[in-house]
Amino acid sequence: MRCSAACSTDGDTERARPAPRGRSSVSLATDVQHPELKEIRGPAAVGGGARRFFDLLWLTALTQFKLGYHGTVLGFFWSLLRPLLLFSVLLAVFTQVFRFGDEIENYAGMLLLNIMLYGLFQDATSAAVQSVVQNESVVRKMQFPRLVIPLAVVLTTMMQFSLNLVVVFVIIIATGVQPVWTWVLLPLIIAALLLLTTTVSMLLSALFVRVRDVAIIWAVLATVLFYASPILYPIEIAPDGFRDIVALNPLTPLFEQAREWIIDPNAPGAMEAVAGNELLLIVPVALYVAICVAGVWFFAREAPRVAEEL
Repeated sequence: MRCSAACSTDGDTERARPAPRGRSSVSLATDVQHPELKEIRGPAAVGGGARRFFDLLWLTALTQFKLGYHGTVLGFFWSLLRPLLLFSVLLAVFTQVFRFGDEIENYAGMLLLNIMLYGLFQDATSAAVQSVVQNESVVRKMQFPRLVIPLAVVLTTMMQFSLNLVVVFVIIIATGVQPVWTWVLLPLIIAALLLLTTTVSMLLSALFVRVRDVAIIWAVLATVLFYASPILYPIEIAPDGFRDIVALNPLTPLFEQAREWIIDPNAPGAMEAVAGNELLLIVPVALYVAICVAGVWFFAREAPRVAEEL
């Protein structure tokens, strides 16, 4: 019994003995191994896990969509009013002043559709140019797929475009365009345009990290591209020398095919517009593929080093 009591007393004394100075007697949390944060390199800097990637992409795009016109009186309707105002001005100029649009079947419908399609491309790419730099604090402090940043910009623009497209089709029908079955093919054109828009956005956002002049250069090029695309006019009425230049534009086949499928089934499509000179179709398709490949390759190369370059 004495031994038991002594042992018990010794055990209590041992348990009650204070911890050495500088060490807590309450917790041994410092002994727990924490996972080490690793720098994002390689494919993880571009994508990452599919579930994590798409959840983050959707949340980011949805947040940008909600905050896009926060504090304005008209809110989201500005995204529709801007192209409609441009459409109204151009339609008045080319039909009332120059009398140019009167010679083209369903010119108003063609003009509105082309403005909306090009608006998707221009708005997304212009907003994506500075997107990575604008998120500098997040890029420096957090580990996440860098690809989310430009893709979220494109997805936000696509949300606005999708809602506006409903109103656009109502106006197109009101201008006298008759619905045809080829309207269901419009998603093919939008998908091709969206792929080009996404890869150009990736390329520009990565370039801007290194060269800040890219934003100004692209603003000028986007304006030039607007007039060098068959948006205000169908390609078949352009002067011969200028027509060949416009035909080399990667956007030209998309606008020409959209006109045939949506506005005027009798209008020449992408193939008929360059009949007799297949090179004028091969070159823009080759440029389209080259731009897409270059955008993906350059962003994948630069993504792991973005935080260092900022």
